[in-house]
Amino acid sequence: MKNLVSALALACAFAPAMAAMQTVTLAVPGMTCVTCPITVKKAISKVDGVSKTEVNFDKREAVVTFDDSKASVQKLTKATTDAGYPSTIKR
Repeated sequence: MKNLVSALALACAFAPAMAAMQTVTLAVPGMTCVTCPITVKKAISKVDGVSKTEVNFDKREAVVTFDDSKASVQKLTKATTDAGYPSTIKR
């Protein structure tokens, strides 16, 4: 039993930290036509770690689910900005 506890403790010590899935809503006010969300979605989807992207033209927002060990809000907003659509986190 002592060996099992030791093995579990050792495994936990060397196991990588578990990544958490995060969901954020980005305000993307620069979308001015119904085709803009296509470009925004493509830009966000190219960010490593993004698993889901929903872009809503009427609300001028994007809801993004991502692995926080690979992506960050900064990377997401940079992707939209680089595509011509600056965004900020919606609170």
